[in-house]
Amino acid sequence: MSCAARGEPAWPPLALLKAMLLSIWYDLSDVKLAEALDDRASFRRFCGFSRSEPTPERTTFVRFRRSLVAYGLDKTLFEAITSQLKARAIRVKTGTLVDATIIASASEDDGEGHWVKHKGRPAVHGFKAHVGADADTALVEEIAVTPANINDGKAGPDALPDNPGDVYADSAYRGDHFGKAVIAKGGTPRVIATGMWGRDEAEIRARLNAWNQPIQRIRGRIEKIFGTWKRSYGLRRMRWWGLAKAGVQIRLKPRSFA
Repeated sequence: MSCAARGEPAWPPLALLKAMLLSIWYDLSDVKLAEALDDRASFRRFCGFSRSEPTPERTTFVRFRRSLVAYGLDKTLFEAITSQLKARAIRVKTGTLVDATIIASASEDDGEGHWVKHKGRPAVHGFKAHVGADADTALVEEIAVTPANINDGKAGPDALPDNPGDVYADSAYRGDHFGKAVIAKGGTPRVIATGMWGRDEAEIRARLNAWNQPIQRIRGRIEKIFGTWKRSYGLRRMRWWGLAKAGVQIRLKPRSFA
């Protein structure tokens, strides 16, 4: 893949991918990334540029992202790296955490983002990352990206890996659509319940606690993943416009600290 403009060198794709990871780690715009590559020896070494070599300009990263989107390479890269990481882990899979997080769009003018309003929280315009992560290692195995207004349970099946084991999810994933998808993949739904049968209120509460507490203890681990994305890697807001480019940014995010 060449992302060079006419007269520019053909930059190595691996160097551009590493540069894009740096932009995620340090939350850099294309302009700031180009400046850092030109100025910082550590960035040059990581990307494979010698001290005397020229480095890409801002527009190179724009073209590289377009190429990733056009050929669906962000998904290919995500799947390839995930497979390598899973191959290194010699263990028996016990479960999968499934949840979603909302990420504000780069601009409210982005027509591919949508508004969503949850009780007690301000409305947000943006996208939603639906994530399936290993319950033991927190390795993100599957990601689906949608506009923010898409229901968690509706998109949840797209975040399921094969043979997910016990699947831990909150009450937004109640219902046959998600439950049947889990079973079809060879898993067992472990979803937070909001109501159960009982002879009186005390028995209902006891039944709910007995079912929900073990699920909540395990399911809550996925919040650490989202917290790291947003606190440490600048994923509170999208940097680029559009659903496809949101997918690129979100899929590269977990690979930045896998």
